[in-house]
Amino acid sequence: MSRRHKPHEIVERALELSRADGCVVIASEESTANLRWAGNALTTNGVTRGRTVTVIATVDGTEGTASGVVSRSAVTAAELEPLVRAAEAAAREAGPAEDARPLVTGVPRSADFTDGPAETSSAVFDAFAPALGESFARARAEGRELYGFAHHEVASHYLGTSTGLRLRHDQPTGTLELNAKSPDRLRSAWAGRATRDFRDVDPLELDADLARRLSWAERRIELPAGRYETLLPPTAVADLLIYQQWSAAARDAAEGRTVFSRAGGGTRVGEKLSGLPLTLRSDPAAEGLECAPFVLTASSGDDASVFDNGLPLGRTDWIRDGVLEHLVTTRHSAGLTDLPVAPFVDNLILDGGGTRSLDEMVAATERGLLLTCLWYIREVDPASLLLTGLTRDGVYLLENGEVVGEVNNFRFNESPVSLLSRATEAGRTERTLPREWGDYFTRAATPALRVPDFNMSSVSQGV
Repeated sequence: MSRRHKPHEIVERALELSRADGCVVIASEESTANLRWAGNALTTNGVTRGRTVTVIATVDGTEGTASGVVSRSAVTAAELEPLVRAAEAAAREAGPAEDARPLVTGVPRSADFTDGPAETSSAVFDAFAPALGESFARARAEGRELYGFAHHEVASHYLGTSTGLRLRHDQPTGTLELNAKSPDRLRSAWAGRATRDFRDVDPLELDADLARRLSWAERRIELPAGRYETLLPPTAVADLLIYQQWSAAARDAAEGRTVFSRAGGGTRVGEKLSGLPLTLRSDPAAEGLECAPFVLTASSGDDASVFDNGLPLGRTDWIRDGVLEHLVTTRHSAGLTDLPVAPFVDNLILDGGGTRSLDEMVAATERGLLLTCLWYIREVDPASLLLTGLTRDGVYLLENGEVVGEVNNFRFNESPVSLLSRATEAGRTERTLPREWGDYFTRAATPALRVPDFNMSSVSQGV
């Protein structure tokens, strides 16, 4: 099976080779293009391509159904049958799978299943690169240095099953990270964007914002640790809520192990989490944030099941008007928890009905802090979802609606669930790039949030 063979042919051949009671095959074709720059000059660029094939074999036994999963890259014709046999052997050697369910049936075939994979190339940067060059020239003339990278990936996923499913999804993913530094490297500012095709990204606009932030940092103010009214920009809100979503498995909550566990047993579904009319949702069809409209997974866990591959996905409101509506459930965990099936979806949108931009929220602040982004986020306590991490690339003091200078960085200790309950304002929802989780999760849209008492637990010397 060489690169000349289309992914759908690989799927069909693997299914033909299967001797298992059930079989799921996922063939993923990926291509990437990237640019990197430092000190106002391009340093590297390149294009890569790759292929991964995953075979999930299911074997029925007297005690239940077992599954075996094997994934390999760059599979050739000679390697395809050994891959299928390896998955079958893994299934026979495994015990019955707790999450076993009949493989999904009845999903309409993708009309483009037999088409070749979508691809990216350096042409994706045709309009972006000249504008980036203009940004370099302007930054050089104004005495700052730009660093960063642009990455674009297109992945075509082909899913076939022994129950007749033939599904395909093309996923473009683009990210831009831009960092500006003063010549002495003592001041730094960051901006990032997520995009599907780089046609909606303007590096000149981002550079102008970075220049403004560097000018704010010309005055340095030292502040102690404490609780401050804080404006969390969309990127920081997204990072916190993504971790919350990763921690929202219904089974874990029902077993009393998470912040979504109800005291005395059960889950907090139906409980009001915020006084603001916040709605946190996922939707495969959300404009600009489109993602796979069916389950596509190569592993099972409390929040995913290989037996659910191909299960259709639609809009899910995790929180609606401040009330917890759903937790992440597979078909298996839905049965355990008596909650509706609500699989994980690869995007996240928070809307609080606000219309103010971040600049307008700054103008309405008597005294507080404005963050740029968060990083090094780690879990401290799963029972409350207490997270710790650091601020980075600019924390600014606000007084009487204006930025008066840059302050030192902080370590924070906060729970995103608690933040939602204490937030007093949500701004305008906008598409954003999560900085901490941007390598794993890029499809997010959130507003800025005003938190009256954000816990800056200690001073950090990080930049």
